[in-house]
Order: sequence, then C-alpha cells, then structure tokens
Amino acid sequence: MRIVTDPARCVGAGQCALTEPSVFDQSDEDGTVVLLTDQAEGETLDNVREAVDLCPSQAISIEED
Repeated sequence: MRIVTDPARCVGAGQCALTEPSVFDQSDEDGTVVLLTDQAEGETLDNVREAVDLCPSQAISIEED
C-alpha cells in the first residue's frame, strides 16, 4: 500500500491535514497538500482512507500492492 497525492489537483481545502496530520501537511506557499510519508498502517491508515474520501478535488489516492 502506498499513499499518492497530486498537488496539481489539490484545492487547498486542508481536510487531509486535519484528518491525519502525521501523514499530510499543507504548503506554506499555496496551501496544497504535502505528503509527509507514503506509508501508513492501523488507525493511521483508517484516517488516510477517510482523508481520501473527504478530499474535494480527489487529489489523494491509495495504491494497493
């Protein structure tokens, strides 16, 4: 499993960073998604899945191995 983000699609809503701040942050320049790690497990992975669902621009995805 790998977390993938597309900052070009991101609208800077920040739902990802609010949902799982250990995985997502926002750029100081334009507020777009910054991926802190591309791996997660347990409760963190559950929160990442929620962030995928909450993202209004669909800029976050999970690639299964």
